[in-house]
Order: sequence, then structure tokens, then C-alpha cells
Amino acid sequence: MSDTPVAPALTAARLHALHGRGFVLLPGVLDARQVAALRAAIDRLQPQHWDYSGLLDHYKCVFNRDPLWLPYLDPPGVIELAEAALGADCHLIGQTAWRCHPGFVGAALHLDYLAMPLPPTLLADPAFELPMQICTAQFYLDDIDADLCPTLVVPGSHRAGRPPRPGETHWQGRPAQPVLCRAGDALMLRSELWHAGSRNRTADRCRYLLQVHYGRRMVAQKFSPYLAWRFNPEVLAACTPRQRRLLGEHAEAEYD
Repeated sequence: MSDTPVAPALTAARLHALHGRGFVLLPGVLDARQVAALRAAIDRLQPQHWDYSGLLDHYKCVFNRDPLWLPYLDPPGVIELAEAALGADCHLIGQTAWRCHPGFVGAALHLDYLAMPLPPTLLADPAFELPMQICTAQFYLDDIDADLCPTLVVPGSHRAGRPPRPGETHWQGRPAQPVLCRAGDALMLRSELWHAGSRNRTADRCRYLLQVHYGRRMVAQKFSPYLAWRFNPEVLAACTPRQRRLLGEHAEAEYD
């Protein structure tokens, strides 16, 4: 992972893809050393609060456990796109680590968050640009093939204005398609996009994944266990100014 910001023209092209397709794949965001370090860090995690283990090991708010996770809140290429999509004052909603074992089933086609239903006539108008409220960056820590839990996405379905119905697999004739990629690649998707998690059909491989969820300033952060939440002092001491903002240190504004 380089410290060099990406070219503004590349960020603009990726933002255009988020508006047009609802997702964009960012190649080579992490290097092999970082991929190996994250896999080892996920192996060391222990469940807390709403975390769970089984065919899926799922760990929430991992950024608060160790400063090791902080660089993955704002890696070059990802943070520029998040800020372009959600505003320069966007912040972190959560950072979640996954380990999907052989036999893991995945999730049916769904969307993560729809701010409000909108009329199809408005969404079909190419002149209307649907604002984004939440985006997720998925950092893949394995080479993803058709058998190792590829994420499924339905291009353009963020303009459906509704969640998929039970059993629905297409939108306007477009089927869900797998995202096949390499370890170190990141998928950025917007919260209205129809997507799914697929099965781990391998006999002996786990899929390792790190998710970072970004939201607009007015979207609530999801730092459970909420009333008992406390920031780790070692993490705060290690933060850069931008990471402190992502964790919630905002300039004073409405409702503060």
C-alpha cells in the first residue's frame, strides 16, 4: 500500500462507476505483506459482544482492538473515493473482519441501506444522480475464484429504488454477477446496490475479508456495544488527524 494519493482523474472515473454501476473494483490496494499481516491478525481475533464464530467468523469494530487496523481505514485510492462520494467530512460506520470456512452458505440477494423509496420514473431519468449515503469497501485477502465465496453484484440495481423481492435474481434483465479478483484488491459498493454473498464450495480454503463502511457525516456510526462503548486509548494515540475524523472527531456543525 503506497502512501501516494491517487490521481484526481482516476478517483473521478471511479466515482462515475459508483453512480453508473453501483460498484467499482480497485486493483492492488494492498500488497502481499499487508494481506499476510491482515490474515494473521484475523486469526488472532477473539469474539466480543455481537461477534460470532462457526462456518462464518465475524468480528465487528476491529479498529478499536489494536492500532494495526488503523491504516486500513483510509488507504490511498479508497479514502479519496469515499470522500468524493460522501463528502470530505464523511466518517467510519464500522470495520468488520470475516473468515468464511468451507461449507459457508452466504447471503441471499439484498441491499444494505435504502435512505428512502423513490419513484421509478425519477430513478430511470439519466439526468437524475442518486446521492450516496453509505459505501462499503471490501478488501479481499485471497484470490477469489468462482468457488471461494465471490461477492455477487447486480449492475445498476442501486437505481431500483427498492430491495430485491424474495427469489428475485435479476434487475431489468441483468443477473447477479460474481466479482472475481486477486488478494489485495478492494471492491467499493454503495449501500443501495443489490448484492449477495455466495457459497464457499472449496474443501479446504477459507475466504478472508476486511470490510470498511463509510457514511456521510449525518449517518450514525455503528460502534457497539453502544452505551458501553469506549475508545481504546492506544488506538486514539496512534491515529492520524484524518483517522481521528473518521472515528468521529468532527468540526462543530448542526446538532452538535
